[in-house]
Amino acid sequence: MTRAAATGTSVERTVQRQKAGASGPGRARPAVTLLVLAVLLVVSATAGLAIGSVRVPPGQVWDIVTHALGAGWRQPDWPRARETIVMDVRAPRVLLGAVTGAGLAVIGTALQALVRNPLAEPYLLGVSSGASLGAVSVIVFGVTLFGPVSLSVAAFVGALGALLLVYATARTGGRITSARLVLSGVAVAAVLTAVLDLLLLTTGRGNEARAVLAWTLGGLGGVDWGTLWLPSTALLFGIGVLMVQARNLNLLLAGEEAATTMGLDVGRFRARLFVVLSLVTGVLVAAAGPIGFVGLMMPHIVRLFVGGDHRRVLPTAALGGAVFLIWADIAARTIAAPMEIPVGVLTALCGGPFFLWLMRRDARRGTDRGVA
Repeated sequence: MTRAAATGTSVERTVQRQKAGASGPGRARPAVTLLVLAVLLVVSATAGLAIGSVRVPPGQVWDIVTHALGAGWRQPDWPRARETIVMDVRAPRVLLGAVTGAGLAVIGTALQALVRNPLAEPYLLGVSSGASLGAVSVIVFGVTLFGPVSLSVAAFVGALGALLLVYATARTGGRITSARLVLSGVAVAAVLTAVLDLLLLTTGRGNEARAVLAWTLGGLGGVDWGTLWLPSTALLFGIGVLMVQARNLNLLLAGEEAATTMGLDVGRFRARLFVVLSLVTGVLVAAAGPIGFVGLMMPHIVRLFVGGDHRRVLPTAALGGAVFLIWADIAARTIAAPMEIPVGVLTALCGGPFFLWLMRRDARRGTDRGVA
């Protein structure tokens, strides 16, 4: 048997193990997991609409929603102010939380496969910092070249530039290791954050600077129906592209050389997906600010239930990320009410210990994975 044939057989076995792992011992069937998460998403959305400074009974939440959609079966007997709170204040916020959580989860899943690193995610790799710098630059300098989407365009450019810089820095001198990739991401994020802080300190608009500084901590407030279409479209586009490329993401897990043997142009494939992931990250950061660690935690958690096949991991991670961020936002606006905690602070409090646990687990296994 030739070396190429042997490598191809090895890759096929790896992919087959991933498929088998999705329904192996101790794991639920993927369809059951998706159904449970879908139910949890509906319950979480209902809770997000019901919980707040004004409590609305869950049954009345559904009456208000169905009435607003034109499918109500009863005459409205609730105060008009309550309908405004549910439909105009909370509903856009809950939907943005679901879209952002799902988007960050699938981005983290794809990044971990693309760079073959279990610690990869937009926040740790500096991608969110690049997007934030791009968005803040537009705000501070008042750039409106692309009209209402100028913020998202600038965030996309910043995210793509940061991702390419981190990847190039980590690759310098040979193969990329987990430690080198994370250190490169931390270094690039620190530099970009310093530039962002300098912009905020030197701008002459104090009130605007304070608002932007609060935005950099991540949050879902201030959204309305008119601004939801862009992150929703970006999410659907990103998930669609990644689902089409799920098999190629599986091939990358076997190694760059093996994936090339199976006919994948790894360099071109990575470049295309880097652009897609940067685009989705930029749009999400422009809408909700930089929210960290969702893309780190969700892929690892869902793999425990559905295995490593990306055709199952991606949709499961999307639902899990949506549920997680909705509840994080509920906690953010209720824990210290009437003051609201930035949701990015809460995700960091959850993600920081998870990151340390992941580092300890990999150190125990003696794994310092890298890519050629």
